[in-house]
Amino acid sequence: MKTLTTLLDTLPQAGRVEWIGLRPDRRADMQVVETATAIADHGLKGDRYSKRGGDRQVTLIQAEHLIAVASMLGTGAVTAESVRRNIVVSGVNLLALKDKTFELGDATLAYSGLCHPCSLMESTLGPGGYNAMRGHGGITARVLKGGEIELGDSLRYSGSPCPG
Repeated sequence: MKTLTTLLDTLPQAGRVEWIGLRPDRRADMQVVETATAIADHGLKGDRYSKRGGDRQVTLIQAEHLIAVASMLGTGAVTAESVRRNIVVSGVNLLALKDKTFELGDATLAYSGLCHPCSLMESTLGPGGYNAMRGHGGITARVLKGGEIELGDSLRYSGSPCPG
């Protein structure tokens, strides 16, 4: 029988980058890009959070959660731009990366927390948007090692815990 630690450290699935966006300024429209440059200890070049570092350097959300949120709202689709996250990935449970580091393209990132919805979700997604995003907002990450991230790149668990 496997221990809980063994189960938590078993993540053989790889995710795939489906969408990349940058927010140059607060409340600015998302700029959709095919490639982003992750800068160690800062975030994504051209994104507003790269100017200040901290724990919220990169935000990620699962493509599967965009479908779930759209279903809860009764809409045809929820776009990546509307939820204002930097990177949309498919095929991997982002919550399984809690307290772990992971490779994303050429960069190495570390899970830093949950990406909770803000009140802006109510206006961008419509009434109930904030509550529909609760539990589906994705994660935040810090950039440990910079590098290029492109559409189609893999997201893989590195096998290492987050640095203390």
